[in-house]
Amino acid sequence: MNTAQFTPAGTTTAEDLGRIHLIGVGGVGMSGLARLFLTRGLPVSGSELREWPSLAGLRALGGTIHMTHEASNLDGVDTVVYSSAIPQDHLEMVEARRRGLRLLHRSEALAAAMTGRRTVAVAGTHGKTTTTSMVTMVLQQAGTDPSFVIGGEISEVGSGAHHGTGEYFVVEADESDRSFLIYRPFVSVITNIEADHLNTYGDLASLEAAFADFARLTDPEGFIITCADDPGGRRLAETLRAEGRRVWTYGESADADLRLSDMASSAQGVRYLATIEGRSLGEIRMPVPGRHMALNSAVAVLTAYLLGLPVTAAEAALGAFPGVRRRFERKGVADGVLVYDEYAYHPTSMTLALQTLREVAGEGRLIVVFQPYRLYRTRDLQAEIAAALAIADELVLLEVFGPGELRQPGEGAAALIAAVPLPAERKVFVEAWDDVPAEVARRARPGDVVVTMGAPPISLMGDQLLDALLARTGEPGGAAAIGTGVGPDGAAAAAG
Repeated sequence: MNTAQFTPAGTTTAEDLGRIHLIGVGGVGMSGLARLFLTRGLPVSGSELREWPSLAGLRALGGTIHMTHEASNLDGVDTVVYSSAIPQDHLEMVEARRRGLRLLHRSEALAAAMTGRRTVAVAGTHGKTTTTSMVTMVLQQAGTDPSFVIGGEISEVGSGAHHGTGEYFVVEADESDRSFLIYRPFVSVITNIEADHLNTYGDLASLEAAFADFARLTDPEGFIITCADDPGGRRLAETLRAEGRRVWTYGESADADLRLSDMASSAQGVRYLATIEGRSLGEIRMPVPGRHMALNSAVAVLTAYLLGLPVTAAEAALGAFPGVRRRFERKGVADGVLVYDEYAYHPTSMTLALQTLREVAGEGRLIVVFQPYRLYRTRDLQAEIAAALAIADELVLLEVFGPGELRQPGEGAAALIAAVPLPAERKVFVEAWDDVPAEVARRARPGDVVVTMGAPPISLMGDQLLDALLARTGEPGGAAAIGTGVGPDGAAAAAG
């Protein structure tokens, strides 16, 4: 998507938008934005085609939800908000233009909500949602009551958005369509930079240039945070420092400004020692495992330190961090099999997640149920994705989820499963969504760990797997059946 389609952040506020209508309001990002507007007392409506869990909460806050897409949904509306998942010829988009209504991309509407606040914007190829959640919880623990909009829901909080009374606004900044370039952050975070979304950028050099442009939008009185352990983050830090910008780094590297040392990860969680400017900040502990989780948490520690907030607030918040839905989310146990859900679909994040799940599995086996996300990514990174999947003991593969993409001969799951270096009896392509639970129940045994991983629709599979595993015992079904009977096409509306 061309940057020119977005209007840079200015003086427009959320209150200036009048009556707001969101197309595809059930998606995580859109429902979070709707929740934010509603808690600010603004009139909000939205349209959807399926009854997503988030919709009940929006109705409870006073939102009007239309379970159809039609022109009359725009009656009385001043501003229509859409995401990049909504095509330009969508009938409500066409009607909004015909009526001359204000039409805003989700990021433009979000920028209006941030007007007048000090924004902490978290970008990067991996770890955005978890890092944004950690920063938010630390600022909350410090008593600043930040506003936030996150591309996921903080577990046990049950929300990905909140309108706070404090000066800070924490936001997950999406680079996939260049929309992060409209923000004007006080704190800019770039967790890492790797080749992804090349359908937008063409090559890694253009992607790195966009991250540099994002960082240059940072308030001169604010600061930029990058990862010293990530090659792309290190290059970016060197470039920006040469321009005289305020950059702070974190990581295990000896020259990181916030250095992590003596790191240890197990199924019970991860811990490390933190040091900055020669000063020990003590030990940071979290109940979630993985080196990548430790690196994400370091952003929250460093942000608190640079904002002059007590580091003890970071220690307390991270020590109780409950995780984020769809990020290493434990769904339940049935017949001795532990089921997780994980959003990872890029090979780097897949590798980190699966290595961590190996720690959890212990002596049990790791069974991965993977739905690839986007044909171009699956094709261009096939060897890397296949290598990540080989960490599993067993693989159940679904077809690629790529709404709007046209599959060419030789593309898709058939090519990917052939590339995964596992014995034939330990990997299988299952074409029909409804056949997956039985396949997993046939393969899994007590002590195993099963993870559903990949594109948004696969998050609906976990409860079906628990039901299928429980059925082996002959006991009455007890797992939630959120996804029962809903296949990948039915889940498409939430992907945006």
